[in-house]
Amino acid sequence: MKILRHFTANDEKLDKFDFRRELSMEAYLTENEGILALDEPFVDVNVIAEELTLREGRKSKDTDGRIDLLVAYAQEYIGVVELKLGQLREVHLQQLEDYLEHKERILIDHRDIIPTELATSPKWIGVLVGNAIDEELASRIAAGYTTKHGDIPIAALTLQRFRSEKGNVYVVTESYFKDTSSNRDTSKYLFDDRQFGKGRLVLEVVKKYAAKNVDITYTALENAFPQHCQGSAGVFSTLDDASKIFADTNQKRHFLKPDEIIELSDTKIAVSNQWGVGNIDKFVEKAEELGFVIVKH
Repeated sequence: MKILRHFTANDEKLDKFDFRRELSMEAYLTENEGILALDEPFVDVNVIAEELTLREGRKSKDTDGRIDLLVAYAQEYIGVVELKLGQLREVHLQQLEDYLEHKERILIDHRDIIPTELATSPKWIGVLVGNAIDEELASRIAAGYTTKHGDIPIAALTLQRFRSEKGNVYVVTESYFKDTSSNRDTSKYLFDDRQFGKGRLVLEVVKKYAAKNVDITYTALENAFPQHCQGSAGVFSTLDDASKIFADTNQKRHFLKPDEIIELSDTKIAVSNQWGVGNIDKFVEKAEELGFVIVKH
C-alpha cells in the first residue's frame, strides 16, 4: 500500500482553494503529470488524450462514455483516469470499471500508445481522482483492489488545493494503491548501487557512458548503443528531433527534462523512454558488453 502526503506551507496562512470544475482539475493534472505517478512500474506518466469519447462505454447505463484522461505509465501500462470534483464513491468505481471493460475499443484509435516492440499485449490500470474518498472504498483500494473482469489494478488519488494570503498555491495529494494483479512485471535493475525501472536504467547507463567519454560524438555513441538495442526508435535522438516528436504528437517518447538531457561534443541528445519487456534485455546485454554491471532482481 502507498499513502503519500506532501504539503509545504512555508509558515503561510492557507485557505481552501478547491477546483471549481472537473476541467480545471483535468488541466492541472495534464500540466503536472507526475502527480499521477504511483509505485514502480507506474511512473514516468505521459498524458495521451483528454476527454476521449468511448462508444457504448457505460455498460451499466447503456450509454456512451467519456474518459477524462488516458495516460501511459513507463511505456508499460495504459491508464484510464476518472476525475470527480467531490468524494470518490462506489458509483465512480463502477464507471471506471465500465470503461476498462471496453478497453479494446480504446486501442482502435490509439494503437501506438505502447508499441508492440515494447510489449505484445498492453497492460492496464484504472485511476480514480477526486477531492476526497469514501472510507470503505479507500480501504478496499489500499488493500489491493482489481476489477471484477480482467484483473486490472485500481488506484485512487485525492487532491486538495490551498491558496495563501500571498497568492501561492499548494496542493496536497494522497494516493491509495497496492498492485496485486497477476500480470505485472516487477523487475528492478541495480546499477551503481541504485535501483531503477527499465527506462530510468537506460537513461543512467547512457549518461554514465557519455560522462566517461567526454569528447564523444553522436555517431560514436550510436556505435556504442546501436538502434537495434531499442528497436525502431533507437536508444536516443538529437534533442531537436525528440522535441519535434513531442510537439507533433503530444507524446513524450524521450526523457526531456533539463536534467535528463545529455550534451555530447557535437550535439545534445534525449534518451528514449520506450522500454518494456520486449526490448530491455537487448540493451542490458549491450551495456554489459561495454563493461557495466547490471543486476536484475
